[in-house]
Amino acid sequence: MSIRLAVVSTTKDTDAVLRAMTRQSGDSVKVVLHFGEKTAQFRASSMSRMKASMGAEGHIMRDSPYDGGAEIAFRSDDYWRQRDEFVDHMTRNSAMFKHKSHPLEALDEYHSYFHVLYDTIARQMRERRVTHVLLFSVPHLGYDTALYHLAKAMGLPVLMVSQSLFSNLFFSASDVGAMGLFPPETDARPWPIARGEQPQLFYMKGVKQEREEGGTLSAAAIGELVTFLALKARWRALNPVYVWRLVAHMRRVYGRFPRWRDPFASFFHESALAYFDQLARFEDQEIDLSTPYVYVPLQMQPEMTTSSLGGRFRDQAYMIERLADMLPAGIRILVKENPKQGGYMRGPMFFHRLKRIASVQFLPSWANTHALTAKAEFVATITGTVGWEALCMGKPVLVFGGAWYRAFPGAVEWHEDLQFADIARVQVDHAKLEQVVGALVARCHPGVVDRDYVEIVQGYSAAENTSVVATQLLGLLRGEIALTFRE
Repeated sequence: MSIRLAVVSTTKDTDAVLRAMTRQSGDSVKVVLHFGEKTAQFRASSMSRMKASMGAEGHIMRDSPYDGGAEIAFRSDDYWRQRDEFVDHMTRNSAMFKHKSHPLEALDEYHSYFHVLYDTIARQMRERRVTHVLLFSVPHLGYDTALYHLAKAMGLPVLMVSQSLFSNLFFSASDVGAMGLFPPETDARPWPIARGEQPQLFYMKGVKQEREEGGTLSAAAIGELVTFLALKARWRALNPVYVWRLVAHMRRVYGRFPRWRDPFASFFHESALAYFDQLARFEDQEIDLSTPYVYVPLQMQPEMTTSSLGGRFRDQAYMIERLADMLPAGIRILVKENPKQGGYMRGPMFFHRLKRIASVQFLPSWANTHALTAKAEFVATITGTVGWEALCMGKPVLVFGGAWYRAFPGAVEWHEDLQFADIARVQVDHAKLEQVVGALVARCHPGVVDRDYVEIVQGYSAAENTSVVATQLLGLLRGEIALTFRE
């Protein structure tokens, strides 16, 4: 079986896996279209940032006249949803949210680029006679979104892999809509879960769940401010009054939040000041858990978990609006912001929409998420890990997106006819939960496909991991190994 592979691989680790997989295949697998870093055929960042950076074969837009090959995707009934999704995926690299940004501003420009990029990638896929597509993440960056939807329209097999929270195990799927769905085999070994277990998330280190004195402006934030002035506000940087006001405003923001919260350590844009001013209004309030409520911890954006797996509920305010519609009088909605969130998708209108919902109360950043989960009627989320935490604590969860745990006992998927009583009566059967989690783990694959997760793997060996993952991917592409998720 000969496989001509189109792949998105943007790290040295996954590039090494590709080389190992090619060797193991005896040259029956050839990477004919590679979007990645400068050693790849085409630079991935040149498409998301719309820059002139070259890959090994130059720039993908060079000598690329209109071809019409993307019409196979544009003619689908899904066209409008795909276009909206593409715009969402591209805005993460706009000037308000990234220093290395693309130049798109108006909606019609996003729509035009949607057509241009799809058409260009479709031509490359056809000319290189691509037979399979491999993605080392669920598509959420624009160019990988295009590759995924074009492959689906062309009838080409797609393999997506993503890392799990279970040490040294990753998920696989062929369709975004299948994420979290799998047949629960009854003969799998149960996965032990301590009753009331609160999973420790390595990527939430440093986040505290208690009141703390206000912070001070960090060196990292000053560096981000300097970068902003140099790249986005060069002429205004010459005005000392403007710069002084920015610094004074930043200091006020830091003083209103706990010391562990560093609002501008990774990015600064003056538009984000309004977001943190809004959040600061909630920092001094008391938290009342004595009357019934549903707990809604917001997810960080932009992220694949909302941009792709959230569907229309990537708009988290819309999720809360629909939740409010189904709740009876007297049930509050307690909303807590993600402790690492910035200003993306959190403009003044976001807070205005929430303010219009009488049952919503926005919580301070120091509110204890475990206490909130324990006393809630249930937890509501799109795909957040807090849903998994709730299940481990014996609490039901309402899921609005393609969460990896959505088929677990105690998880209820949102639908138009869902009633509050349907969720309130749910009991989490702990033994059954362990059995179904064991069934999922049995369908996972050994190895690390996301280098950020190396931290939770004891005795990690890069060389061994490369070989193991390559073997698994080869088996998945050939259909010799079953996918983790399937509808």
